[in-house]
Amino acid sequence: MFKPPFLKSLLLSALMAAPAAQAATAYVSNEKDNTLSVIDLNTLEVTDTIEVGERPRGIALSKDKTRLYICASDSDTVQVMDLATHRIISNLPSGEDPEQFALHPDNKRLYISNEDDALVTVVNTESHEVLAQIEVGVEPEGMAVSPDGRWAVNTSETTSMLHWIDTETHELVDNTLVDQRPRHVEFSQNGEILWASSEIGGTVSVVDVASREIIKKLSFKIRGIHPDKIQPVGVKLSADGRYAFVALGPSNHVAVVDASTYEVLDYLLVGRRVWHMEFTPDQRYLLTTNGVSGDVSVIDVDALKVIKSIKVGRYPWGVVTLE
Repeated sequence: MFKPPFLKSLLLSALMAAPAAQAATAYVSNEKDNTLSVIDLNTLEVTDTIEVGERPRGIALSKDKTRLYICASDSDTVQVMDLATHRIISNLPSGEDPEQFALHPDNKRLYISNEDDALVTVVNTESHEVLAQIEVGVEPEGMAVSPDGRWAVNTSETTSMLHWIDTETHELVDNTLVDQRPRHVEFSQNGEILWASSEIGGTVSVVDVASREIIKKLSFKIRGIHPDKIQPVGVKLSADGRYAFVALGPSNHVAVVDASTYEVLDYLLVGRRVWHMEFTPDQRYLLTTNGVSGDVSVIDVDALKVIKSIKVGRYPWGVVTLE
C-alpha cells in the first residue's frame, strides 16, 4: 500500500523513539578485578565489563530496579550505579570495609554490615544521611531485612551470632547463637523462617522468626570430600517454596534442600569456591559465583543440572539479576 512520504517519516521517527526491548541481565561483582561483569541472560554470555571501586563484594538492586548498590569494601563506601547508563552517580557513607547490605522494603533505608567496625550502619539512600550506627558482634557480615520490614538481621562471624535489629527503633533487641562463622542470612517468602549459614561450623540453621529460635540444623556430607571443605555460605530459596540452595564454598558443590522437609536432596558440582547465588527473573536458572575458578555456573532449576559455565573476572563474589 502506498504511504505518503510524510507518513513514512512519522513511522520511522516513532520506531526510532520506541524503547528497545530490555534483555534480562545479570551483574556479577569481581572482587579482585574491581569490576562488574554484565551477562545477557538470553545468550548466557558476558556483554560488558564495568570498572567500579576497590574490592566490590555485596551488590543489591533498588526496589524499582533503576539503581545498583555496590559494596566497594576497600574504598570504604557504597557506590550507587545508574543502571540506564552504567555510571556511578553517588557514594553513600558506609563505615569501614562494607561487605554486605540489605535494602528495606521502603527503598530508602540501607542496612550495611561494616566488618572492621563491628557496626551496622543505616543510611538513607535518598538524602545520604546516616540514620543510625548499631553495635553488633565482631566481624559482622551477612545482612537481611524481613519482607514486612520489621527486622534487620546481621551475622557476626567471630561472635557466631545472629543480631536482631528493630527497624523502627534501630535497637538491637535479641541475639541467636549459631555455629561458627555465620556468613549469610535469607528470609523465606512469607518472612516466617530465616536460614543462616555457618561457614566453619559446616551447618545451616533454620530459625523461627517469631521466637527467634533454631528449629532445625542442617549438615552436609559429600562423598570423597573432606568435611573441612564443606563450608556453607550463600543461601537462596526458590519462589515456589520447593528448594533451598546452599553454596558450599571450597567443596565446589551446591546443596539442594527440600525447603519443606529440610531433607538434602542432591549435591551439584559447580566451579571452585562457590560463594553466592541468584535466580534469573523467571526462576528458570540459578547462577553461582565461583571465586577461585573465576566463573559463573548456570543451574537448570527444574532439571537440577549445571548446564553452562560463564567466564567472568577474578574472584566473582556477588550476583543480582533483573529483567
